[in-house]
This record gives sequence, C-alpha cells and structure tokens, in this order.
Amino acid sequence: MNAMVTGGGGFIGSALVGELIKKGFKVTSFSQGDYPGLRKIGVKPIRGNLSDQDSVIKASKNIDIIFHVAAKAGSNGDYSEFYETNVTGTENIINACKINKIPYLIFTSSASVVFDGKDIEGSDESLPYPAHPASYYTATKAMAEKLILNANSDSLKTLSLRPHLVYGPGDNHLLPGIILKAAYGRLRRIGNCRNIVDVSYIDNVVAAHINAAQAILNDPDTGGQAYFISNGEPVLLWDFLDMILQVSGLGPVKKSVPVWIAMVISHLTQTFHEVFYKDQESLITPFIVSELVHSHWFNINKARKYLNYNPVISNSEGLKRLAGQKSNDYSNLIRNDQDL
Repeated sequence: MNAMVTGGGGFIGSALVGELIKKGFKVTSFSQGDYPGLRKIGVKPIRGNLSDQDSVIKASKNIDIIFHVAAKAGSNGDYSEFYETNVTGTENIINACKINKIPYLIFTSSASVVFDGKDIEGSDESLPYPAHPASYYTATKAMAEKLILNANSDSLKTLSLRPHLVYGPGDNHLLPGIILKAAYGRLRRIGNCRNIVDVSYIDNVVAAHINAAQAILNDPDTGGQAYFISNGEPVLLWDFLDMILQVSGLGPVKKSVPVWIAMVISHLTQTFHEVFYKDQESLITPFIVSELVHSHWFNINKARKYLNYNPVISNSEGLKRLAGQKSNDYSNLIRNDQDL
C-alpha cells in the first residue's frame, strides 16, 4: 500500500514513517525541509509546501492513504502563518485526495482543539469546540479538523486523531523547551500544582495512527469522527515534569509563582515578542500559563472501542525509555527539526 506522510521529518512524522516502513508500506514523505535520513530507511522524500496546491497534488499521485501530520505549532506568531499551513494546507490535502482519487485520509489533530482555558476532566469527544480558542494554533487546528471531518464521504474516508502532550525520544519541541527553561533557572511552578493532565508516549501515538488506518479500511463507520489519544494514565502535571527533569539529569522545580503574576508576565512577554521578536517563540504566553495551571485529561474509550487502541507503553516505561534514549522508532536517523 502506498502511503504519504506530511511532515515525515518531524517528531511524530518520523516515528510514523518508520513504523509504516516496518509494516511493509511504500512511504512518501512530503515535507518543507530536507531529511536525508528518510532515504536511508527506504522513504521517498519530496520537498514542498502545504500552501502550494499544485505541489501537494503532484506529490500525492498514486497514493492510497495520506497521514496528514504536518502543522505549524507554537503558542505565538502571526495568525496568517498558522492559517496558511494549518487551514489552507489542509484544504489542499483534501483537494489532492479528491483529484487523485485517494480513498483514505488520517489527520493528526490535537486534544487542545477543545481547550478553552478551563479545566477538562475526563471529557469525551462530545465536548464542543470553544467559542474563543486559546491560541492561533488551537484555533487553526480546530478549523482544519472540521474540514477533515466534513470531507468524509463514500469516496474519501477521513478521521481525526487528537493526541495530547506527546513525549519521547526524538522530541524536538515539548521536552527540549521545558528542559532548557529548567536548565537556565527559568521554570517556575504556577498555582497549587494539583492539576491533572494527559500525556502520550510517542510509540502509543504511532500505534494509534496505524490502528486508525486499519479501522478506516475495514469499517467505514469509523470515518468522519475524532478520537482522543493518550496514555490513558492522567498524571499530576508538575510531578510528571519533575520526573522528566530527573531523567534529564536536572533537579525538580522548587521556585513557584502565583497564577495572577504568571498571567500578567505572560501577557507582557507575549506583547514584547509581538513587537520586537515576532519570529521568535515566546518563553511564556497566556496559553502556556493556562495549560500549566488547569487540568486537561480525556476519556479515550472511543479510540479503545472503535480503533482497537491500547496504549501499551505506560508512563513509567516511557520515562525509562526516555532516560536511556531507547526507542524502536527511527528518530535518531532523521534530523528532527520542527517540520513545516
């Protein structure tokens, strides 16, 4: 079967590409960057931009299934850049599927598309999109997800996966940012630190994608729907962050700051970056503070039932693998820059 992975050089994309190769798929990666390591594992890499419809259509010829993983992530930046990649790019993927008669499309969304800055505790997929999204990223990812689900039809089966806080060897975004802040003494506990969150080990997320493909091939009724994905083991956020720091050779976060002070600082910092350092990621934003002080964990029974999803890598095992940099993915062969 011929599969195309958008963002095949990124964190989730590279791990998914490796697993697809192992399972006998012929894989094409569509990425903005150049990832020589992809060729080493038998992937056909194609460079291009999601916003260029012609290049998307050309790259996806003779493809049977697309895993649309690529996105512009981040907590600040120009709205137009988020929209161009996450919304226009997704529109182009859907159009390419229709033009090239590709019957299956799996979208990598985010559980954060339903986050409205308030606690989420055990909610399922019936939770609505917020009227006021928490960030440009979550707003445009939600718009993209709606496009994907609305595109589901007899000729094009689509579904959306919503992993949350993905971690593991090869991570080039979430963990490095946390570790860097802690190493420079810039990480502070915020609030009472009793908030509970879901996390997702990379191998579990990849398994969810493989299972989603199998499910949509065998049961068309799984299409047109979103599915929360996590380890199924909610954790106290700040305790988990301390464990991450421990396996990274750093001590726990001891200093703390009240929520209101953190929020004031985040607004000031975000404004400063928007004026003077627009192209750089802000160390802290209101969205980041909200995620650090609120609970956000989800019911994954729908994925268990309809996708046969079973997160076999527990949090304790995930931390062990992270500590030893032991993983059965291909992250070490591929330059894991933030893709697209």
